[in-house]
Amino acid sequence: MSFDLVIFDCDGVLVDSEVISCRAHADTLTRHGFPITPDGVLKRFLGVSDREARRIVESEIGRALPDTFEAEVKHATLSFYADDLSAIAHVGDAIAALTLPKCVASSGTPEKIHHGLTCAGLYDQLAPHIFSATQVQRGKPAPDLFLFAATQMAARPERCVVIEDSVAGVTGARAAGMTVLGFYGGSHCTAEHENLLRQAGAAVTFADMRQLPDLIAKAG
Repeated sequence: MSFDLVIFDCDGVLVDSEVISCRAHADTLTRHGFPITPDGVLKRFLGVSDREARRIVESEIGRALPDTFEAEVKHATLSFYADDLSAIAHVGDAIAALTLPKCVASSGTPEKIHHGLTCAGLYDQLAPHIFSATQVQRGKPAPDLFLFAATQMAARPERCVVIEDSVAGVTGARAAGMTVLGFYGGSHCTAEHENLLRQAGAAVTFADMRQLPDLIAKAG
């Protein structure tokens, strides 16, 4: 079997943004009475949609976060992006080398995805096939976003290969019936990250985007 579609996660796969996003979330959550470090955000919410992360936090603190919470996180994230964001090493060349149709399926908001890909110089390589968890009822680790992306791209789930860096993302893609390649080359990845991705169901793990075209060919 060969693949008909490559689905990329965004944060931690295309743009090296997870550390930045975690810092923005930690600062904002702490300010609103949920003390947490960037590392704590990374461990608890990596790959989880903002909507689901908010639900978890509100259930633990026993009250709703303010209506301005998402706007505050977005403002902090985008301000950090301007100074610190970069593309994952060699990912632009890897995308260019792929002849298969490709798209993005990210837990981020459309504005965040657009801004991140633009800052990293990758937007034109992937537009307009960019999908957000805001377009489905349930974000990762549910399969909804991956199934939505496959439907929009007219591809059968079993003929899709997903590139993911989070356990939530791998879990969701596997639940959708897709093959997953686990990437652990982002600056947020710890020594145990590769094993966590394998345990979640990644068929192959890798840390260098220069390997991607060959890995997709072999996995297919």
